[in-house]
Amino acid sequence: MLIPPAYAAPAEQPDPFLSFLPLIVIFVIFWFLIIRPQMKRAKEQRKMQEALQKGDEVITSGGQLGRVVDLKEQYVTLEIAKGVHTVFQRGAVQAVLPKGTMKDIQ
Repeated sequence: MLIPPAYAAPAEQPDPFLSFLPLIVIFVIFWFLIIRPQMKRAKEQRKMQEALQKGDEVITSGGQLGRVVDLKEQYVTLEIAKGVHTVFQRGAVQAVLPKGTMKDIQ
């Protein structure tokens, strides 16, 4: 026999932790770059919507500008023009504007 029989050493099993390490790293990166900032913005948005008061000038998610004239638990009534009132869900309020913004626009 010209070639001696080869004896293969038993293959080593990779460490299971090292196999999942790239997935763990990707999840951590997503958490700090995407999920956490989004949760923070949502919390600030809810806080702003709960702190609405009569007389606040706001803009809705649809772009409607108005002054808060009535507040209920789930709804807010906005005066969008003199004598014109519309009802929106509180979740539609996107931002509270500085006082006097509506005078500057009209």
